[in-house]
Amino acid sequence: MPGEAILLSTPNFQGNEKKYVNEAVETEWVSTAGAFIGRFEERMADRLSVRQACACQSGTAGLHLCLRHFGVSAGDLVLVPTLTFIATVNAVLYQSAEPVFFDCDEHMCICVDQVEEYLERDCRLEGGRTVETASGKTVKAMIPVHVFGDFCDMDRLMDLAERFHLIVIEDATESLGGVFNQGRYAGRPTGTVGHAGVLSFNGNKIITTGGGGMVVSNDEAAVSHIRYLSQQAKDDGMYFVHEEWGYNYRMTNLQAALGLAQLEELDGFLEIKRRNYARYRERLADCGCGELLPFGSGEKGNHWFYSFALREADGERRDRLLQYLNSRQIQARPIWKLNHMQTPFRKYRAMDCGNALQFYDRVVNIPCGTNLTEEQIDRVCEALLNFEVQDRPGI
Repeated sequence: MPGEAILLSTPNFQGNEKKYVNEAVETEWVSTAGAFIGRFEERMADRLSVRQACACQSGTAGLHLCLRHFGVSAGDLVLVPTLTFIATVNAVLYQSAEPVFFDCDEHMCICVDQVEEYLERDCRLEGGRTVETASGKTVKAMIPVHVFGDFCDMDRLMDLAERFHLIVIEDATESLGGVFNQGRYAGRPTGTVGHAGVLSFNGNKIITTGGGGMVVSNDEAAVSHIRYLSQQAKDDGMYFVHEEWGYNYRMTNLQAALGLAQLEELDGFLEIKRRNYARYRERLADCGCGELLPFGSGEKGNHWFYSFALREADGERRDRLLQYLNSRQIQARPIWKLNHMQTPFRKYRAMDCGNALQFYDRVVNIPCGTNLTEEQIDRVCEALLNFEVQDRPGI
């Protein structure tokens, strides 16, 4: 029998969540003002050893606020990976800027070799800015994404950013809790290396506020302006004076109460994520049809999502695996459709994205929540181990 459904990634509320949310309700501070917002921001800044943090409505809102603050505007080019959730690219379009899509490396993060080749071959330096030679457009920023909690090569990316005068907005929406383990940023948390970093607290993230995000940076003036923009750019709260146009991107006190309690549990969640991943790896070591992909970040990564990869790139077989797992009440999903292939983005420039296409046809995300039991993990593994037999022609 299939048994009870095993979900992909669900929230884990076993700490002070109810206590803090009840306190927000009882004091009647439930909207975009209240003590929990400031407390959550301060605790996150302390956790990441940054000077400032600004809670906001979502990770997408955080990316948009950063692009706006750093002056990315109509016609500017922003370097992005094709293998990422669409929100990364949507934020670029919110500013009427244009994405340039890049392939991924062996850990599904942006291919630095390809970024370097593009900047050196297809661009020129002109008056303190980088210009794409063919179009004459300014290359203004790049958004590296730590996909599934693994790490981009920030050493090389920051070197390129300095050489070519680029703003780096570090998309750490999937990597909270990860710490760089080598290079000149060893010991630094993800999200703290670029000019600004963005976190997400969506319901499937390692900690959640139901929906929400945060911008973090050591640039206090940047975070101060981003906070101002997130609050409708309000200069005078009494007389409703606005010197700029802004956004309704503030986090609520209820969300922040939930987030503060979740942050208190983060270390425990990280331990569970790593322990469950190790159990999967051990059980699937001899799997004939595929393997659980390793994290290049090792034990310093947060192991947010687990990626099971078929031995060969075969989109039809990937779909059969998804159907097989789901028929056994095991929720699984493919990775995102590549962004350069999405209808809204097909007109924008894309490099050769062969590696990303291979991953798209090979990878399935399997259950990875911190609520998983050993018995559930073993059930997922048994299904994957048996898929090779079940998928033979004629069976």
